[in-house]
Amino acid sequence: MSSVENDIGTVTHLEIARVIERAHRRFLDLLRMELTRLGIDDISPSQVMLLFTIGNDELSVRDLLERGHYLGSNASYNLKQLVDSGYVDRSASLRDRRSARLRLTEKAVKLCDAIRTVHDNFHRQTVRDESETRDLSIAYNVLRRLELLWTGSLRYGGDAG
Repeated sequence: MSSVENDIGTVTHLEIARVIERAHRRFLDLLRMELTRLGIDDISPSQVMLLFTIGNDELSVRDLLERGHYLGSNASYNLKQLVDSGYVDRSASLRDRRSARLRLTEKAVKLCDAIRTVHDNFHRQTVRDESETRDLSIAYNVLRRLELLWTGSLRYGGDAG
């Protein structure tokens, strides 16, 4: 056990952010592996995450960027690639022709469904009991609170609490 595991008081926000970043990168590695298994080579794991962020909605580019966080990626470049590869339809907004609206194509929906099925199976195999389900829920809720705290600090400066 490390000293961090022994003394919970030594964990800092910086250490949490680093663990989140590493976990995110490992998840992208899992997505890359799944894309290879599916024989898909025209989309990156970061672009897959954009697809899941859009989901069943029709979003503006601004809404998309506000909903998601894309480590090490350029969202504008990735959106152009997704449009060019046939995963995202981009159209002018009816209200404001300068604003683009984004929605998934059938190709993207099928890919998201295939990846969701694999990850649902993975979840069922790795979360073996109610205790592990509860732990995942607690982890999610803690991370969500951190996200809100950090977002509040950015918007309002200094201490958000």
